[in-house]
Amino acid sequence: QAELGVNEHHQSEVVSYMRFARFKRGMCLKTVDSCFQDLKDSRLVEETFTVDEVIDMLDGLQSVVHSEVESELINTTYTNVLLLRQLFSQAEKWYLKLQTDVSDLENRELLHQVAEFEKSEYTSSNEKTTADPIKPKLAPLNEGGSELLNKTVAHLQEENEKLKTRLRTIETQATAALDEKSKLEKSLRDLQMIQGDQKNNANQDITELENKVAALKSQFEKTLNDTTANQKFLEEDLITTKHDLLKVQDQLSAAEKELEKKFQQTAAYRNMKEILTRKNEQIKDLRRRLSK
Repeated sequence: QAELGVNEHHQSEVVSYMRFARFKRGMCLKTVDSCFQDLKDSRLVEETFTVDEVIDMLDGLQSVVHSEVESELINTTYTNVLLLRQLFSQAEKWYLKLQTDVSDLENRELLHQVAEFEKSEYTSSNEKTTADPIKPKLAPLNEGGSELLNKTVAHLQEENEKLKTRLRTIETQATAALDEKSKLEKSLRDLQMIQGDQKNNANQDITELENKVAALKSQFEKTLNDTTANQKFLEEDLITTKHDLLKVQDQLSAAEKELEKKFQQTAAYRNMKEILTRKNEQIKDLRRRLSK
């Protein structure tokens, strides 16, 4: 069995698209066959025709077949663009940038590999259909993308709440550090005032007091330095946390917009499908009337 060099999930997606393409190709061929059959039924009613009549019939047939084939080719191009759009949209959700190599689209070796893969897959599909006539139900087209967006929104909301909690904690710690710094500064001023009042005491008392003040001052400076460093760290952490919070809020807003856009596309898809169904019914009715 031919392989495409992708994982099992992606290969399954390729098989699904190839089945869709095979179905569209079969419908196009049936349309072309019906054009020839219509010509046989409506024009070939006599035994002999002039050259002008044959040319006129062939010109009419060429015009109809050309229009049908051109319409199908254009529709195939648009379908491929929509398929690429789905892939690119999914990649952009994860901040990926996909690239395509158009030259590989004309690589005969790769085209032959795809043809062999389609042939083997079609053969295996026929065998599975013969062995098990029960067909599984198809999952909705956009349900997987909506579920992923819902999970992403829930995750971003959870991260948003965590960052808000962390921000409140850091603000509380910063406030406490500032209060501690104010208390230490007040204690230093009190000690300095006490030192000034005790200048007239005995030399021994002055020496002991100076030693105590020096020790307290040293301890205060150390504590003040630690508090300043901690305050600086808390301020930087606070700024970083606020930036992370803004980033998460932007991602949350983008995800919610993408989810809303996804639902709108689903409704548009259903409306377009209903319009195409009505148009097909009108075409069938016109063909029946033309045949009559």
